[in-house]
Amino acid sequence: MTFDSVVYITKSIIDILLLCLAIYYILKSLSKNVKMVLIFKGIIVVVVLKLLSDIFNLVTIGFLLDYVIEWGILALIVIFQPEIRNVLEQIGRSQLLGRHKTLTVDERERMVYEIVSAMDSLRKSRIGALIVIERDNSLNDYIQKSKKIYADISSDLLMSIFFPNNPLHDGGVIIQGDKITCARSVFPTSENSKIIKRLGTRHRAALGITEITDCISLVVSEETGRLSMAIGGELRYNLTPEEIRVMLLEELSPKKNLMIEEEADSDEKDN
Repeated sequence: MTFDSVVYITKSIIDILLLCLAIYYILKSLSKNVKMVLIFKGIIVVVVLKLLSDIFNLVTIGFLLDYVIEWGILALIVIFQPEIRNVLEQIGRSQLLGRHKTLTVDERERMVYEIVSAMDSLRKSRIGALIVIERDNSLNDYIQKSKKIYADISSDLLMSIFFPNNPLHDGGVIIQGDKITCARSVFPTSENSKIIKRLGTRHRAALGITEITDCISLVVSEETGRLSMAIGGELRYNLTPEEIRVMLLEELSPKKNLMIEEEADSDEKDN
């Protein structure tokens, strides 16, 4: 094998790996964006119909689909430009090495305890709140436009931030790791038509930010005192503090630890 052939094979491998990496991040971004998932499903339907029309020789529908495919890409770029931009922004915000800090079990449990305690107290006092917890996708774009805090998480601090007379109570709080990074953050509101109309801007903002990032949003309703959690573009409404606690611990658990535990369990069963 010559040196040129080795270089050629190495370049080919790198080329394939980069392509696979690009496809992986595109699919990963699609899975966290509700609108782009719908677009992707629509494209699949058109391609399947085109294949069926070719197989069964359906001339009329095949003729129409030819025009749809020919001009469809341009139409998608024009019509869904905001959604495409959101996906590109999400890829740019992604932290390739994960969260800036991996919490220990004790830190994670303490963090969840403080958050749930604050939400329970706010619920009883009918004080509205919006708490957003960053995961792999960076929220720095929203942090830059908000009021910086960077303080240890405590239920007292969260309660004081959302107290009605506090100038920081409007908007949401962003948590990174075990720190409250900022307050008065403004998030994009969801345009999902399936949202119950009686839900206000706070719930729509909580849902909207989870449609374009992988964060966790927690809401305390000012009108009803009910607790909600939004993850992956889905809003879970009217939860108990205990349900919030269990779901947070599960969602914030490192994936690697889960895999190690599963492997350990399987090894014990084999033995």
